[in-house]
Amino acid sequence: MTASGAQSNDDAAGIPFVTVKFAQSLDGRIATATGDSKWITGEEARRFAHQLRSEHDAILVGIGTVLADDPELTVRLVDGRSPLRVVVDTKLRTPLTARVLADGAAAGTLIACAESADQVRSQAIEDLGGEVLRLAANDDETGIDIARLLEALGRRGIKSVLVEGGRQMITSFLSARAVDRVVAIIAPKIIGQGIESIGALGITRVSDAIVFKSVNTRSVGPEMVFDGQLR
Repeated sequence: MTASGAQSNDDAAGIPFVTVKFAQSLDGRIATATGDSKWITGEEARRFAHQLRSEHDAILVGIGTVLADDPELTVRLVDGRSPLRVVVDTKLRTPLTARVLADGAAAGTLIACAESADQVRSQAIEDLGGEVLRLAANDDETGIDIARLLEALGRRGIKSVLVEGGRQMITSFLSARAVDRVVAIIAPKIIGQGIESIGALGITRVSDAIVFKSVNTRSVGPEMVFDGQLR
């Protein structure tokens, strides 16, 4: 296990260890009602987040995050290697000018899409040097199957995945019970109405809540880091 807690998943051979990370306000918001999220946390917390990136084999986001924020998904604020970038993009909507594909970045990017995604878009991404991974849809046909995605990443030698967002992707992984660890960076701010860090999980009784087998907390600048391993 690394200092961050990332490790291979011993319970399922070949399945990567999955860490979900998000930064939120004290009242559980990752953005305001208008979508503004820069910056909920301070510089020290952002360096901590980049350290987490460097300790994982892959960093994963959904297409919503790419379209809204156009992130680089690299390690910049600390010394360390940048992980494989994985974008879950069911319909291949990632712009070819996105920072995960442009200026040579595509060589370190894998786009996971549905089997039915457009072949022309797929070829354009591959022409840039990116990899397109076609997977079966989930049971309700709303996105790709999380279990199959993790199996495919495991076959590529990926032992640890950091899921950074957005809300829909975090919710999907938690709903699929595919998360081993949650790291929540909590800022001493109250936003009120806004975008919640986690969406509906179908839990109607407290006794069915997702629970942790161990929890650690620490301060990073003015923020508090909740670091919990799931059962």
